[in-house]
Parts: sequence; structure tokens; C-alpha cells
Amino acid sequence: MEMNPRIIKNIRKVDPYVPGEQPQHRVIKLNTNENPYPPAPGVERALREIDTDRFRLYPDPSANVLVSALAEHYGVSTDQVFAGVGSDDVLSMCFLTFFNSGKPILFPDITYSFYKVWAELYRIPYECPKLDENFRIVKEDYYRENGGVIVPNPNAPTAIYEELGFVEDIIAHNPDVVVIVDEAYIDFAGRSAVELIDRYDNLIVVQTFSKARSMAGMRIGYAISNPALIRYLNDVKYSFNSYTMNQTSIACGTEAVKDRAYFEKTTEKIVETREWAKEELRKLGFEFPDSRANFIFARHPRYDAGELFEILKKQDIYVRHWDSKRIRQYLRITVGTREEMEQLFSALKAYIR
Repeated sequence: MEMNPRIIKNIRKVDPYVPGEQPQHRVIKLNTNENPYPPAPGVERALREIDTDRFRLYPDPSANVLVSALAEHYGVSTDQVFAGVGSDDVLSMCFLTFFNSGKPILFPDITYSFYKVWAELYRIPYECPKLDENFRIVKEDYYRENGGVIVPNPNAPTAIYEELGFVEDIIAHNPDVVVIVDEAYIDFAGRSAVELIDRYDNLIVVQTFSKARSMAGMRIGYAISNPALIRYLNDVKYSFNSYTMNQTSIACGTEAVKDRAYFEKTTEKIVETREWAKEELRKLGFEFPDSRANFIFARHPRYDAGELFEILKKQDIYVRHWDSKRIRQYLRITVGTREEMEQLFSALKAYIR
């Protein structure tokens, strides 16, 4: 049936975010930056012990148990923490709440592509300063007048981490707008901008359970800021959907936060595997920015990235590839277990001579 053009005219249209493939058969999955290790043992225990009778009741809209655990973990007060359904939900809420000046917001030209989707969805003008030739953010590009700033650190898909002083400089040059520091991969990198929360009233730091805490399937994200900005976020959330996080996610997320030792152990294992994998890639002739995330953004000067992607896929090894001008010769390779990475390198060595 052909749609009435008068109906189509009033439909909101956006270019959607394209997620990495989620194959349903057993593969070596190195394409969506998931954690190769299971969540903390307390998560399984929480699932076994959860009172299913409570499923007939709405969950706590404030997710207070989880928020309290996060506040204790980071040494902040509970009114400085906002919890959402994955960091995507949190970031989307931040866009809707804070970017309403009519001036363009700023974020890099090569970064998490959902930023553009949210900006277009909410009719927020935006500009994308280019990363330099080494894929680094040029901080001076963020000194100009704007309606808000998003700094991904480490950035994706480049895996580049900027030191805290670099990030602080961008925050300090934008005192009249909200600056969001998106730290999905910070646990594999270095110091977090959470350290700066009490120094800058325009700063929001967003993190996730999907990477270092092995809970991408639970969809838990959070923001840390000052009480005033968190209150504004909650006002917007409660204005249209109070019950965003389910009972199970709250219970499991709380247990994951409590087990600091397990979190540190698995994160360290990923970092160790990453550093070993970087050396193996260099031996094969790959080039890449220094990774400080749980993935490596690599190219080979003699082999087409698209061909390598297809060759690996035929062997049920999935990595990520974009057909985008500046990065089409790069593959983003998630750091899996040592065994998974060894199978990746066996496949690459059979092809690269």
C-alpha cells in the first residue's frame, strides 16, 4: 500500500543508529565491545533469590538501592547519581534536558554515532569538529560559542584516552553550557572526570554497566553530577516515564557494584590481554592508535579492511567495520578472552603473508 504523502510529511524521520551484528549461532564475537567474562558472582545469586512476587508491583522509580550503592562506590551523595536503562537512555535524557539553547552542540566527527541520532531526534543543531590526523580531539575546537559539549573519553571507535587535564581544559572553557563526559570505557583507561564533579557546576559524567561490569544485557547506565543537574534530569524522567528500570536490573546491578574485587580482577585481565594483543597485531604489520579501551582500532597498510572483515566473518569471527570515508580501512576489534584472541590471530596469520 502506498502511503498518503500528507501523512508522511508529518512523520519524524531520523537516520537510525546501526548496532553491531548480533549473530544467533555460536561465534567468536569481537564486534560490540562486550565483556568476555561473566558478571560478578553476586549477580547470579541475586537472580536466584529474587522475589518474583514483586514482579506484579512497579519497581522503585528512584532505583534507590542501586543509586545508593553507586554513591558509596564513588564517594558521592545519592542526590548526585542518576540511573537509567543503559548509558544510551541516560545520554538521551541529558540531550533532552540540557541542550535547548538553539545553538549547536559540539562533539567529534568520528565518535559514537548515536550522538547524531539523538540530536536529530530532538531537533538539536550540532557541529562535529574533526579529529586530527592521529584521530585525537583538538581541544581548541571546543572553545567557541556552543549549546553544549560531549566529550567521549576514551573515544570510540578510536580507543584513544585523553588525560584528565585535557578534559578539564574543555570543561573550563565552557562554563555557560553543560559538558557531558561519556566514559563508557573509562575503567580500562585512567582517571575519571568524576574527580572534577565538585569543581565544575556544568559537568555530567556518564558511565555504563555494559563494558567493565559485564552486564550489557541488563541495560544499566548512570550519570554523576551535582545535585542540581541530577534533579533536572529526574524532573524530565518523571515527566513522562517514572518506572524506567525493572526490579531485576536494580537487584543485579546493586550486587555488581558491591563486588569491587571481582570488578578489578576482570578489568585487569582484559587490560593484560589488550596489551598482549597490541603486540601481536604489530607483529602482523597492523597500525593503530594506542588503545586504552577494551577494543583496538587497527588498520593494515597492505590489506583492505573490508576484505579482512569478510574473511574473518566466514570463519565465524566477528569484528566491526564501517564503510565511512576516514575510517573505512580500520577494523574495531573487541578484546575477548586470551583463547578467543589467539583464534583471531590464527585466522589473520593464515591470510596475512
